[in-house]
Amino acid sequence: HVQLVESGGGSVQAGGSLKLACVASGDIFSRLYMAWFRQAPGREREAVAGIRTDGSTMHKEAAKGRFTVSKDNPKNTLFLQMNNLKPEDTAMYYCMATEIWGGLFLAGFEYRGQGTQVTVS
Repeated sequence: HVQLVESGGGSVQAGGSLKLACVASGDIFSRLYMAWFRQAPGREREAVAGIRTDGSTMHKEAAKGRFTVSKDNPKNTLFLQMNNLKPEDTAMYYCMATEIWGGLFLAGFEYRGQGTQVTVS
């Protein structure tokens, strides 16, 4: 079983930046497909970006050009660098992982963190 713990959320003004981190337990991090999802009040959880085991990345339209997903295998850590933040980016951000890649679909990720809140004003 993999545990995921997010950090780095906070409150920022529009145009600001935040860097989220997610530390995974265990020794299979390099074999995990990882992703960031977010959920705003009253809305469904949506994918933001993902990274495969080979390091290739996928960014959803709302994140392109502003957010960058990356990982550090030796440190078992996933990152999400968020620049030029907008009020509509306000949400709880969740780290997710799976051992079998099936795309950036919520149902495909069996490991889920508790989330870190991002508020942009």
